[in-house]
Amino acid sequence: MRLPQLVLGSLATASSIAAYSDFLPAGAAISYPPSTELLHARVPGSHGGKPKKDNWGNKVEKDRRKITIRASRNDTDDISDDFLWALKKANHGGLVSLQKGKKYVIGKKLDLTFLNDVYVKLDGELKFTNNIKYWQANNFYYDFQKSITFWVWGGKDIKIYGSGVLNGNGQAWWDAFSGAEILDPNNKFYRPILFLTDNATNIEVSGLHLKDSPCWTTFMVRTKNVIFDDVYIDAVSTNISTLPKNTDGFDSLNVDGLTVTNTRVNVGDDCFSPKPNTTNIFVKNLWCNGTHGVSMGSIGQYPGVKDYISNAWIENVTLLNGQNGARLKAWAGPTAGYGYIDNITYKDIHIENTDAPVVLDQCYFNINETACATYPSKVDITNVKFLNISGTSSGKNGRVVADLTCSPGATCNGIHLEDISLTSPAGSPAQIVCDNIEGDIGVECIPGTEADD
Repeated sequence: MRLPQLVLGSLATASSIAAYSDFLPAGAAISYPPSTELLHARVPGSHGGKPKKDNWGNKVEKDRRKITIRASRNDTDDISDDFLWALKKANHGGLVSLQKGKKYVIGKKLDLTFLNDVYVKLDGELKFTNNIKYWQANNFYYDFQKSITFWVWGGKDIKIYGSGVLNGNGQAWWDAFSGAEILDPNNKFYRPILFLTDNATNIEVSGLHLKDSPCWTTFMVRTKNVIFDDVYIDAVSTNISTLPKNTDGFDSLNVDGLTVTNTRVNVGDDCFSPKPNTTNIFVKNLWCNGTHGVSMGSIGQYPGVKDYISNAWIENVTLLNGQNGARLKAWAGPTAGYGYIDNITYKDIHIENTDAPVVLDQCYFNINETACATYPSKVDITNVKFLNISGTSSGKNGRVVADLTCSPGATCNGIHLEDISLTSPAGSPAQIVCDNIEGDIGVECIPGTEADD
Protein backbone atom coordinates (compact mmCIF):
# COMPACT_ATOMS: atom_id res chain seq x y z
CA MET A 1 0.00 0.00 0.00
CA ARG A 2 1.58 3.25 -1.11
CA LEU A 3 0.83 6.36 0.88
CA PRO A 4 0.97 9.95 -0.35
CA GLN A 5 4.44 11.39 0.01
CA LEU A 6 4.87 13.79 2.92
CA VAL A 7 6.63 17.04 2.17
CA LEU A 8 7.36 20.16 4.15
CA GLY A 9 4.54 22.62 3.78
CA SER A 10 1.81 19.95 3.57
CA LEU A 11 1.84 18.74 7.17
CA ALA A 12 -1.78 19.67 7.84
CA THR A 13 -3.06 17.37 5.11
CA ALA A 14 -0.58 14.66 6.00
CA SER A 15 -1.48 14.57 9.68
CA SER A 16 -4.35 12.13 9.17
CA ILE A 17 -4.20 9.70 6.26
CA ALA A 18 -6.66 6.84 6.08
CA ALA A 19 -5.48 3.71 4.32
CA TYR A 20 -7.53 2.48 1.41
CA SER A 21 -10.65 0.70 2.65
CA ASP A 22 -10.10 -2.53 0.72
CA PHE A 23 -6.95 -3.15 2.75
CA LEU A 24 -8.71 -2.80 6.09
CA PRO A 25 -11.16 -4.83 8.15
CA ALA A 26 -14.63 -3.31 8.17
CA GLY A 27 -14.76 -0.31 10.47
CA ALA A 28 -10.98 -0.04 10.89
CA ALA A 29 -8.80 2.96 10.14
CA ILE A 30 -5.17 4.05 10.29
CA SER A 31 -4.16 7.65 10.85
CA TYR A 32 -0.66 9.05 10.65
CA PRO A 33 0.67 11.99 12.69
CA PRO A 34 2.94 14.69 11.31
CA SER A 35 6.47 13.36 11.29
CA THR A 36 8.27 14.79 14.29
CA GLU A 37 11.57 14.27 12.55
CA LEU A 38 10.23 16.08 9.49
CA LEU A 39 9.08 19.03 11.58
CA HIS A 40 12.65 19.44 12.79
CA ALA A 41 14.34 18.68 9.49
CA ARG A 42 17.39 20.57 8.34
CA VAL A 43 15.59 23.78 7.44
CA PRO A 44 17.80 26.87 7.11
CA GLY A 45 17.64 28.88 10.31
CA SER A 46 15.96 26.11 12.26
CA HIS A 47 17.39 25.10 15.61
CA GLY A 48 15.51 21.83 15.42
CA GLY A 49 14.83 20.14 18.73
CA LYS A 50 14.66 16.48 19.60
CA PRO A 51 11.26 14.75 19.58
CA LYS A 52 9.90 13.65 22.95
CA LYS A 53 10.55 10.09 24.02
CA ASP A 54 8.91 7.82 26.57
CA ASN A 55 10.68 6.00 29.40
CA TRP A 56 12.13 3.47 26.96
CA GLY A 57 13.33 5.98 24.37
CA ASN A 58 10.40 5.46 21.99
CA LYS A 59 7.93 7.89 20.46
CA VAL A 60 5.20 9.33 22.67
CA GLU A 61 1.51 8.94 21.90
CA LYS A 62 1.01 12.03 19.73
CA ASP A 63 3.79 10.97 17.36
CA ARG A 64 2.46 7.45 16.71
CA ARG A 65 0.30 6.18 13.91
CA LYS A 66 -3.10 5.29 15.36
CA ILE A 67 -5.07 2.16 14.53
CA THR A 68 -8.77 1.91 15.29
CA ILE A 69 -11.12 -1.04 14.81
CA ARG A 70 -14.85 -1.58 14.93
CA ALA A 71 -16.55 -2.21 18.26
CA SER A 72 -18.57 -5.32 19.11
CA ARG A 73 -22.31 -5.16 18.57
CA ASN A 74 -23.04 -7.41 21.57
CA ASP A 75 -21.34 -9.69 24.11
CA THR A 76 -20.88 -12.50 21.58
CA ASP A 77 -19.65 -10.38 18.66
CA ASP A 78 -15.99 -11.46 18.61
CA ILE A 79 -13.49 -8.91 17.28
CA SER A 80 -10.39 -10.99 18.11
CA ASP A 81 -9.19 -11.07 14.51
CA ASP A 82 -9.58 -7.31 14.18
CA PHE A 83 -7.67 -6.72 17.42
CA LEU A 84 -4.83 -9.00 16.31
CA TRP A 85 -4.71 -7.22 12.94
CA ALA A 86 -4.54 -3.85 14.72
CA LEU A 87 -1.62 -4.93 16.91
CA LYS A 88 0.30 -6.15 13.89
CA LYS A 89 -0.32 -2.84 12.12
CA ALA A 90 0.70 -0.91 15.24
CA ASN A 91 3.86 -2.94 15.82
CA HIS A 92 7.14 -1.01 15.73
CA GLY A 93 5.96 2.39 16.81
CA GLY A 94 2.16 2.55 16.56
CA LEU A 95 -0.85 2.78 18.83
CA VAL A 96 -4.08 0.79 18.99
CA SER A 97 -6.98 2.92 20.22
CA LEU A 98 -10.00 1.24 21.82
CA GLN A 99 -12.46 4.05 22.21
CA LYS A 100 -14.45 5.27 25.19
CA GLY A 101 -18.05 4.09 25.36
CA LYS A 102 -17.40 1.09 23.11
CA LYS A 103 -17.07 -2.61 23.91
CA TYR A 104 -14.57 -4.97 22.29
CA VAL A 105 -15.24 -8.67 22.82
CA ILE A 106 -12.45 -11.27 22.68
CA GLY A 107 -13.62 -14.82 21.97
CA LYS A 108 -10.44 -16.50 20.69
CA LYS A 109 -7.06 -17.21 22.27
CA LEU A 110 -4.42 -14.73 21.12
CA ASP A 111 -0.65 -15.10 20.89
CA LEU A 112 0.68 -11.56 21.30
CA THR A 113 4.33 -12.44 21.91
CA PHE A 114 5.60 -10.69 18.76
CA LEU A 115 5.20 -7.11 20.00
CA ASN A 116 7.91 -4.46 19.80
CA ASP A 117 7.30 -0.82 20.74
CA VAL A 118 3.50 -0.80 20.84
CA TYR A 119 0.99 1.34 22.70
CA VAL A 120 -2.56 0.16 23.44
CA LYS A 121 -4.86 2.93 24.65
CA LEU A 122 -7.86 1.30 26.26
CA ASP A 123 -10.58 3.85 27.03
CA GLY A 124 -13.48 1.50 26.29
CA GLU A 125 -14.10 -2.02 27.58
CA LEU A 126 -12.17 -5.06 26.41
CA LYS A 127 -14.20 -8.08 27.51
CA PHE A 128 -13.70 -11.84 27.23
CA THR A 129 -16.51 -14.21 26.42
CA ASN A 130 -17.52 -16.62 29.18
CA ASN A 131 -17.68 -19.62 26.86
CA ILE A 132 -16.19 -22.06 29.37
CA LYS A 133 -16.20 -25.01 26.96
CA TYR A 134 -14.21 -23.08 24.36
CA TRP A 135 -11.65 -21.59 26.75
CA GLN A 136 -10.94 -24.86 28.55
CA ALA A 137 -10.09 -26.40 25.19
CA ASN A 138 -8.35 -23.33 23.71
CA ASN A 139 -5.87 -21.54 25.93
CA PHE A 140 -2.23 -21.13 26.83
CA TYR A 141 -1.16 -23.57 29.55
CA TYR A 142 1.61 -23.19 32.16
CA ASP A 143 2.74 -26.04 34.41
CA PHE A 144 3.12 -23.77 37.42
CA GLN A 145 -0.03 -24.44 39.45
CA LYS A 146 -1.70 -25.58 36.22
CA SER A 147 -2.33 -22.06 34.99
CA ILE A 148 -4.13 -21.11 31.79
CA THR A 149 -4.78 -17.79 30.11
CA PHE A 150 -6.85 -16.29 27.30
CA TRP A 151 -3.83 -14.60 25.73
CA VAL A 152 -0.09 -14.04 26.18
CA TRP A 153 1.60 -10.66 25.84
CA GLY A 154 5.29 -10.73 25.00
CA GLY A 155 8.10 -8.84 23.30
CA LYS A 156 9.40 -5.50 24.47
CA ASP A 157 8.38 -1.91 25.10
CA ILE A 158 4.63 -2.46 25.48
CA LYS A 159 2.41 0.19 27.09
CA ILE A 160 -1.25 -0.53 27.88
CA TYR A 161 -3.02 2.42 29.38
CA GLY A 162 -6.15 4.56 29.47
CA SER A 163 -9.34 4.97 31.46
CA GLY A 164 -11.05 1.76 30.34
CA VAL A 165 -11.88 -1.71 31.62
CA LEU A 166 -10.29 -5.11 31.01
CA ASN A 167 -13.12 -7.46 31.93
CA GLY A 168 -12.56 -11.18 32.57
CA ASN A 169 -16.30 -11.88 32.80
CA GLY A 170 -15.56 -14.18 35.71
CA GLN A 171 -18.97 -14.88 37.27
CA ALA A 172 -19.68 -18.00 35.20
CA TRP A 173 -16.23 -19.34 36.07
CA TRP A 174 -16.62 -18.75 39.80
CA ASP A 175 -20.04 -20.41 39.76
CA ALA A 176 -18.72 -23.48 37.92
CA PHE A 177 -15.65 -23.73 40.21
CA SER A 178 -17.65 -23.53 43.43
CA GLY A 179 -16.43 -26.07 45.99
CA ALA A 180 -13.21 -26.92 44.12
CA GLU A 181 -9.58 -26.11 45.01
CA ILE A 182 -6.99 -24.76 42.58
CA LEU A 183 -4.19 -26.78 44.23
CA ASP A 184 -6.14 -30.02 44.43
CA PRO A 185 -4.09 -32.47 42.31
CA ASN A 186 -7.34 -33.94 41.00
CA ASN A 187 -8.72 -30.61 39.85
CA LYS A 188 -9.16 -30.43 36.07
CA PHE A 189 -11.25 -27.27 35.94
CA TYR A 190 -8.75 -24.62 34.96
CA ARG A 191 -9.75 -20.95 34.88
CA PRO A 192 -8.02 -18.31 32.75
CA ILE A 193 -5.77 -15.56 34.06
CA LEU A 194 -6.87 -12.13 32.89
CA PHE A 195 -3.48 -10.63 31.96
CA LEU A 196 -0.29 -12.63 31.40
CA THR A 197 3.12 -11.68 30.06
CA ASP A 198 5.81 -14.13 28.96
CA ASN A 199 9.30 -13.44 27.61
CA ALA A 200 8.58 -9.74 27.89
CA THR A 201 10.75 -6.71 28.64
CA ASN A 202 9.55 -3.23 29.59
CA ILE A 203 5.82 -3.57 30.16
CA GLU A 204 3.72 -0.73 31.55
CA VAL A 205 0.05 -0.94 32.52
CA SER A 206 -1.58 2.21 33.87
CA GLY A 207 -4.95 3.79 34.55
CA LEU A 208 -7.03 0.68 33.87
CA HIS A 209 -9.72 -1.19 35.76
CA LEU A 210 -8.97 -4.94 35.75
CA LYS A 211 -12.29 -6.52 36.52
CA ASP A 212 -13.62 -9.96 37.47
CA SER A 213 -10.80 -12.27 36.45
CA PRO A 214 -11.80 -15.97 36.44
CA CYS A 215 -8.57 -16.80 38.31
CA TRP A 216 -5.43 -14.74 39.03
CA THR A 217 -5.77 -11.22 37.71
CA THR A 218 -2.17 -10.83 36.52
CA PHE A 219 0.70 -13.27 36.08
CA MET A 220 4.11 -12.21 34.80
CA VAL A 221 6.35 -15.03 33.55
CA ARG A 222 9.97 -14.68 32.37
CA THR A 223 9.51 -10.93 32.33
CA LYS A 224 11.88 -8.04 33.03
CA ASN A 225 10.84 -4.56 34.11
CA VAL A 226 7.07 -4.55 34.46
CA ILE A 227 5.23 -1.57 35.93
CA PHE A 228 1.64 -1.20 37.11
CA ASP A 229 0.56 2.29 38.10
CA ASP A 230 -2.82 3.74 39.01
CA VAL A 231 -4.61 0.42 38.44
CA TYR A 232 -7.83 -0.75 40.08
CA ILE A 233 -8.38 -4.50 40.44
CA ASP A 234 -11.58 -6.02 41.74
CA ALA A 235 -13.55 -9.25 41.64
CA VAL A 236 -17.11 -8.89 42.85
CA SER A 237 -19.68 -11.69 42.67
CA THR A 238 -23.35 -11.15 41.92
CA ASN A 239 -24.09 -14.54 43.50
CA ILE A 240 -23.93 -14.41 47.29
CA SER A 241 -23.32 -18.17 47.50
CA THR A 242 -20.40 -18.12 45.04
CA LEU A 243 -17.52 -15.83 45.90
CA PRO A 244 -14.53 -15.10 43.65
CA LYS A 245 -11.69 -17.51 44.35
CA ASN A 246 -7.94 -17.33 43.64
CA THR A 247 -8.36 -13.93 42.03
CA ASP A 248 -4.91 -12.68 43.17
CA GLY A 249 -4.03 -9.14 42.21
CA PHE A 250 -0.40 -9.73 41.22
CA ASP A 251 1.56 -12.97 40.71
CA SER A 252 4.93 -13.55 39.11
CA LEU A 253 7.37 -16.29 38.09
CA ASN A 254 10.97 -15.68 37.01
CA VAL A 255 10.64 -11.90 37.00
CA ASP A 256 13.34 -9.26 37.49
CA GLY A 257 11.87 -5.83 38.21
CA LEU A 258 8.24 -5.72 39.37
CA THR A 259 6.78 -2.34 40.31
CA VAL A 260 3.26 -1.60 41.58
CA THR A 261 2.32 1.95 42.59
CA ASN A 262 -0.82 3.95 43.38
CA THR A 263 -3.06 0.91 43.05
CA ARG A 264 -6.23 -0.45 44.70
CA VAL A 265 -7.11 -4.14 44.95
CA ASN A 266 -10.41 -5.65 46.14
CA VAL A 267 -10.29 -9.41 45.62
CA GLY A 268 -10.78 -12.59 47.61
CA ASP A 269 -7.16 -13.77 47.63
CA ASP A 270 -3.63 -12.35 47.67
CA CYS A 271 -3.41 -8.65 46.99
CA PHE A 272 0.20 -8.91 45.89
CA SER A 273 2.05 -12.21 45.78
CA PRO A 274 5.32 -12.59 43.86
CA LYS A 275 6.09 -16.24 43.40
CA PRO A 276 9.31 -18.15 42.59
CA ASN A 277 12.39 -16.36 41.36
CA THR A 278 11.12 -12.80 41.56
CA THR A 279 13.68 -10.11 42.34
CA ASN A 280 13.85 -6.32 42.59
CA ILE A 281 10.31 -5.63 43.73
CA PHE A 282 8.99 -2.14 44.47
CA VAL A 283 5.52 -1.45 45.85
CA LYS A 284 4.29 1.94 47.06
CA ASN A 285 0.84 3.36 47.75
CA LEU A 286 -1.13 0.12 47.60
CA TRP A 287 -4.64 -0.34 49.06
CA CYS A 288 -6.01 -3.86 49.64
CA ASN A 289 -9.47 -4.84 50.85
CA GLY A 290 -10.70 -8.33 51.73
CA THR A 291 -7.48 -9.99 50.62
CA HIS A 292 -4.98 -12.58 51.82
CA GLY A 293 -2.37 -9.87 52.14
CA VAL A 294 0.86 -8.66 50.62
CA SER A 295 2.79 -11.91 50.52
CA MET A 296 6.28 -12.98 49.55
CA GLY A 297 5.54 -16.39 48.05
CA SER A 298 4.45 -19.02 48.15
CA ILE A 299 7.71 -20.71 47.22
CA GLY A 300 9.20 -24.18 47.65
CA GLN A 301 6.23 -26.00 46.18
CA TYR A 302 7.88 -28.45 43.80
CA PRO A 303 10.22 -31.28 44.86
CA GLY A 304 13.91 -30.75 44.12
CA VAL A 305 13.35 -27.22 42.82
CA LYS A 306 15.13 -24.20 44.29
CA ASP A 307 12.97 -21.06 44.55
CA TYR A 308 13.84 -17.58 45.75
CA ILE A 309 12.44 -14.10 46.25
CA SER A 310 14.85 -11.24 46.92
CA ASN A 311 15.17 -7.48 47.15
CA ALA A 312 11.67 -6.22 47.85
CA TRP A 313 10.65 -2.79 49.16
CA ILE A 314 6.99 -2.53 50.21
CA GLU A 315 5.94 0.94 51.42
CA ASN A 316 2.75 2.77 52.38
CA VAL A 317 0.26 -0.08 52.15
CA THR A 318 -3.24 -0.22 53.65
CA LEU A 319 -4.72 -3.68 54.30
CA LEU A 320 -8.36 -3.89 55.35
CA ASN A 321 -10.74 -6.70 56.32
CA GLY A 322 -8.46 -9.51 55.24
CA GLN A 323 -7.02 -12.86 56.19
CA ASN A 324 -3.39 -11.72 56.30
CA GLY A 325 -1.44 -8.49 56.25
CA ALA A 326 2.32 -8.65 55.65
CA ARG A 327 3.15 -12.29 55.01
CA LEU A 328 5.98 -14.58 53.95
CA LYS A 329 4.90 -18.07 52.92
CA ALA A 330 6.69 -21.27 52.00
CA TRP A 331 5.70 -24.89 51.47
CA ALA A 332 6.47 -27.81 53.76
CA GLY A 333 5.75 -31.51 53.40
CA PRO A 334 7.31 -34.62 51.87
CA THR A 335 7.28 -33.27 48.32
CA ALA A 336 8.30 -29.66 49.02
CA GLY A 337 11.27 -27.96 47.42
CA TYR A 338 13.75 -25.50 48.95
CA GLY A 339 15.11 -22.00 48.56
CA TYR A 340 15.20 -18.60 50.25
CA ILE A 341 13.49 -15.27 50.82
CA ASP A 342 16.00 -12.47 51.40
CA ASN A 343 16.20 -8.68 51.80
CA ILE A 344 12.54 -7.77 52.23
CA THR A 345 11.32 -4.51 53.78
CA TYR A 346 7.76 -3.70 54.80
CA LYS A 347 7.53 -0.03 55.79
CA ASP A 348 4.57 2.14 56.81
CA ILE A 349 1.94 -0.57 56.69
CA HIS A 350 -1.51 0.12 58.13
CA ILE A 351 -3.72 -2.87 58.88
CA GLU A 352 -7.34 -3.01 60.05
CA ASN A 353 -9.62 -5.94 60.97
CA THR A 354 -7.20 -8.55 59.67
CA ASP A 355 -6.84 -12.06 61.11
CA ALA A 356 -3.04 -12.26 60.95
CA PRO A 357 -1.49 -8.78 60.54
CA VAL A 358 2.10 -10.06 60.36
CA VAL A 359 2.86 -13.68 59.64
CA LEU A 360 5.71 -15.95 58.65
CA ASP A 361 4.01 -19.11 57.37
CA GLN A 362 6.25 -22.08 56.57
CA CYS A 363 3.48 -24.66 56.72
CA TYR A 364 1.70 -23.70 53.53
CA PHE A 365 -0.63 -25.16 51.94
CA ASN A 366 -3.26 -27.01 54.05
CA ILE A 367 -0.64 -29.16 55.76
CA ASN A 368 -1.27 -30.30 59.34
CA GLU A 369 1.11 -29.66 62.21
CA THR A 370 2.32 -33.26 62.38
CA ALA A 371 3.29 -33.40 58.69
CA CYS A 372 4.85 -29.95 58.88
CA ALA A 373 6.98 -31.01 61.86
CA THR A 374 8.00 -34.26 60.15
CA TYR A 375 8.77 -32.60 56.81
CA PRO A 376 9.61 -28.99 57.68
CA SER A 377 10.10 -26.25 55.14
CA LYS A 378 13.59 -25.88 53.69
CA VAL A 379 13.14 -22.23 52.69
CA ASP A 380 15.56 -19.89 54.51
CA ILE A 381 14.19 -16.47 55.43
CA THR A 382 16.76 -13.74 56.04
CA ASN A 383 17.06 -9.98 56.34
CA VAL A 384 13.39 -9.11 56.65
CA LYS A 385 12.32 -5.80 58.21
CA PHE A 386 8.88 -4.76 59.43
CA LEU A 387 9.00 -1.00 60.06
CA ASN A 388 6.14 1.14 61.36
CA ILE A 389 3.35 -1.41 61.26
CA SER A 390 0.12 -0.12 62.80
CA GLY A 391 -3.55 -0.99 63.19
CA THR A 392 -5.70 -3.81 64.54
CA SER A 393 -6.25 -7.51 64.08
CA SER A 394 -9.69 -9.07 63.81
CA GLY A 395 -9.15 -10.94 67.06
CA LYS A 396 -9.49 -14.31 65.36
CA ASN A 397 -6.10 -15.38 66.74
CA GLY A 398 -6.71 -13.96 70.20
CA ARG A 399 -4.18 -11.38 71.27
CA VAL A 400 -1.60 -12.56 68.71
CA VAL A 401 -0.98 -9.81 66.14
CA ALA A 402 2.28 -11.16 64.69
CA ASP A 403 3.30 -14.81 64.31
CA LEU A 404 6.87 -15.37 63.19
CA THR A 405 7.36 -19.12 63.37
CA CYS A 406 10.41 -20.27 61.47
CA SER A 407 10.74 -23.83 60.24
CA PRO A 408 13.21 -26.02 62.17
CA GLY A 409 14.41 -27.19 58.77
CA ALA A 410 15.47 -23.71 57.68
CA THR A 411 17.47 -20.69 58.79
CA CYS A 412 15.73 -17.49 59.83
CA ASN A 413 17.94 -14.58 60.81
CA GLY A 414 18.11 -10.83 60.36
CA ILE A 415 14.39 -10.56 61.18
CA HIS A 416 13.75 -7.10 62.62
CA LEU A 417 10.57 -5.39 63.87
CA GLU A 418 10.44 -1.70 64.71
CA ASP A 419 7.64 0.72 65.63
CA ILE A 420 4.99 -1.96 65.84
CA SER A 421 1.63 -0.53 66.98
CA LEU A 422 -0.80 -3.38 66.50
CA THR A 423 -3.69 -4.14 68.82
CA SER A 424 -6.31 -6.86 69.09
CA PRO A 425 -9.99 -6.57 70.09
CA ALA A 426 -9.43 -9.84 72.02
CA GLY A 427 -7.52 -7.95 74.69
CA SER A 428 -4.23 -6.43 75.63
CA PRO A 429 -1.35 -6.48 75.68
CA ALA A 430 -1.04 -7.70 72.11
CA GLN A 431 1.24 -10.68 71.60
CA ILE A 432 4.05 -11.26 69.11
CA VAL A 433 5.13 -14.85 68.62
CA CYS A 434 8.63 -15.82 67.52
CA ASP A 435 9.95 -19.37 67.25
CA ASN A 436 13.22 -20.74 65.83
CA ILE A 437 14.50 -17.30 64.82
CA GLU A 438 18.18 -16.54 65.31
CA GLY A 439 19.05 -13.34 67.16
CA ASP A 440 17.06 -10.45 68.59
CA ILE A 441 14.05 -9.38 66.51
CA GLY A 442 13.88 -5.89 68.03
CA VAL A 443 10.68 -6.30 70.07
CA GLU A 444 9.51 -8.50 72.90
CA CYS A 445 8.11 -11.81 71.72
CA ILE A 446 6.93 -15.09 73.18
CA PRO A 447 7.06 -18.74 72.07
CA GLY A 448 3.98 -20.03 70.32
CA THR A 449 3.29 -22.35 73.24
CA GLU A 450 2.61 -19.33 75.45
CA ALA A 451 0.30 -17.52 73.06
CA ASP A 452 -3.47 -17.32 73.35
CA ASP A 453 -5.30 -20.31 71.96
